[in-house]
Amino acid sequence: MARFIISILILLLSFYWFPFNADKDAFGAEDEAGRFIRPSILAGTWYPGSPKILKRTVDAYLNQAKVPPLKGHLKAIIVPHAGYRYSGQVAAYAYRLLRGRSFKRVILVGPSHRVPFPGISVNLQAGYRTPLGVVPVDRATAEAILHTDSRIHWYKDVHAVEHSLEIQLPFLQSVLTNFSIVPILMGQQDFETCALLARVLAQIVRSSDSTLLIASSDLSHFHSYAEAKKLDKRFIHFVEAMDPKGLYKALGRGECEACGGGPVIAVLLACKRLGATRCAALYYANSGDVTGEKDRVVGYMAGAVFTSSDKDPHPK
Repeated sequence: MARFIISILILLLSFYWFPFNADKDAFGAEDEAGRFIRPSILAGTWYPGSPKILKRTVDAYLNQAKVPPLKGHLKAIIVPHAGYRYSGQVAAYAYRLLRGRSFKRVILVGPSHRVPFPGISVNLQAGYRTPLGVVPVDRATAEAILHTDSRIHWYKDVHAVEHSLEIQLPFLQSVLTNFSIVPILMGQQDFETCALLARVLAQIVRSSDSTLLIASSDLSHFHSYAEAKKLDKRFIHFVEAMDPKGLYKALGRGECEACGGGPVIAVLLACKRLGATRCAALYYANSGDVTGEKDRVVGYMAGAVFTSSDKDPHPK
């Protein structure tokens, strides 16, 4: 009952925060000048603001990540979204898999940390700027997703202040070329919303031979080092078992934690629809491993979702 009441409060707050941005046709009134490119809100703080230092930092993380050969067709990766000092090395284990692959479209799914809103929001801005350049948004795909269901919106202000997607871009810019993105944020993470997004994602990916899904999530927050490892081990168990429904129930019971639990569940559900058979946990660490402060830590994992079907059309 408490969770139901909280959901209602969030919904009411959402309509207060967004009285005008929900208009899906508002995109047509915008031009493509510089103001329509989403500026970086993290450069110089969460990751280096200098292009040279940023590229060197990301490359160092990637070179340090040693990932064994994994057979199958890569469908998705699961990555953290903290500042690079804390989770950059963990994320690199997933992004290392993208070297030499030819994904041309990347659909990023993350949680909304700062602003509550109903349903799902897909961003229709022209691109995202980082110190390494502008990453274009695949607006045709974003528009297609937007019009699939009334619970999918474009709330521009939500994307303007959210870090969970932008933090992924310098890694993508370092391992892929000539790609575009579809940025998606989840304002609600109930199972129905996850299943809705999964159906839409599976439909989009099924029609493309070069699309990668990314779920952005950190794990437990502000527990002791030992307690965090216990909670995060439980989360990883359900991910490796490809059990999104079990993961949803475990999150609800407090057996594990993840700010992006909904994005992970939605991506796992979509991958199962696409024939994925396994998920590998590539690396785990928490902030205590970096700072040495182990009384209040945040957990991070890197994962990859595969299918082993030889008939799968997606890049190996």
